[in-house]
Amino acid sequence: MEEIRYRGKTVTEAEIEDIRVLIAANPGMNRSALSKELCRQWDWRQSNGALRDMVCRGLLLALHRAGQIELPASRWANRSPITPRRKPGPAEIEKTPVECSLSSIFPLEFRQVRRTPEERLFNSLLEEHHYLGYTQPVGEHLKFMVYAGQKPLACLAWSSAVRHLGSRDRFIGWSKEARQRNIRFIAYNPRYLILPWVRVPHLASHILGWMARHLSQEWERVYQHPVYFLETFIDTALYRGTCYRAANWISLGMTTGRGKNDLTHKANRSLKEVLGLPLVRRFRELLCQEN
Repeated sequence: MEEIRYRGKTVTEAEIEDIRVLIAANPGMNRSALSKELCRQWDWRQSNGALRDMVCRGLLLALHRAGQIELPASRWANRSPITPRRKPGPAEIEKTPVECSLSSIFPLEFRQVRRTPEERLFNSLLEEHHYLGYTQPVGEHLKFMVYAGQKPLACLAWSSAVRHLGSRDRFIGWSKEARQRNIRFIAYNPRYLILPWVRVPHLASHILGWMARHLSQEWERVYQHPVYFLETFIDTALYRGTCYRAANWISLGMTTGRGKNDLTHKANRSLKEVLGLPLVRRFRELLCQEN
């Protein structure tokens, strides 16, 4: 059998057979229970000691779809964290054009809206106005909205970093062990939206500058650890990433065109430019620590 890798783990034929035995020995277990039990058997845990249950469920589903195992029927498909969620509905907000200088809308207000009443508005705005739509982040993540008075101007999502990213990993220079230990100190920006009726020169780079100064503090408040490095992808067929470059982000290289859950080792999507931003001068020293 061809070697299968999933989210940093190489899955052997013997391990797949162990999964088959686990499923056969526990016919009453649902997918969630099987995932948790497999994590315990493999001692597959996050850096904070919690089971990597969500990742394991994704692996089991990928093996099921590849015909390597047969999972029990999903009992609660509408509640499964790895099945598509209902898309957010349109946001009901005033869409009056905002066309002015940056200084004229100061002071801006930055609100972290995850797990607040404003989170639904955030999700709806991304779904309606971002070219990629809204996707629920997994792992550690924060959501920010930017306001001028009562008018929303922008939405930014931040989430756990991509586990394997060649250009970033070469730039940092860390070992496999250091990456596995310290990947939590990197935050990924999967969505950034300036609302389409907002046309304020330099607003986008100004917001990114604020995030660079304050995101680590917000991350530590919620997750009890800082972040030392930021990353994002730019689809160069559509955008140049001008606001990121104006905010001192640097180009690290290009992606390989394979997604994070790739099992085939073949390109299956468009190439994207990887941009990164160190938040502290000692970022390499901090990220390369192995113990």
